[in-house]
Amino acid sequence: MQRYDLRHLKDDFYGRMGELINTGLKNNEVGIFLFEVGDFSHIQKSADFIKETGHELMNSLKFNEVDWTIVVKKLDEKTIAERKEAAKKAAEEAEAKRIEAEKAAKEKAKKKAEAAAKKAAEEAAKAAEDTETKAK
Repeated sequence: MQRYDLRHLKDDFYGRMGELINTGLKNNEVGIFLFEVGDFSHIQKSADFIKETGHELMNSLKFNEVDWTIVVKKLDEKTIAERKEAAKKAAEEAEAKRIEAEKAAKEKAKKKAEAAAKKAAEEAAKAAEDTETKAK
């Protein structure tokens, strides 16, 4: 386990963190990275950064009033490739489900519009019939 203090880098710690993960940690080794929170956007960005690199974010904690720590496990290239492939497959499945749901919603809206048009036509015909009856 390695601990790295990146607080001195302020908002620009991502590159150094990536470098340390790749060169400072062995496969399946855990690294603890300490950075300054600032406006809190770096917390989500750091989690996204770790996810993009394919490694495992094990923990994310507020250390004190201004500092944050994340715990990262460096994974081997095979595991990273497998995870990226699984994520790609899941994204493709989610997109297919979204498209199918969109088609179903369009079909439902179309049927609803047709029913509304039919009802409006029936009401118009009835109103015309009532007007004709009153005229006689």
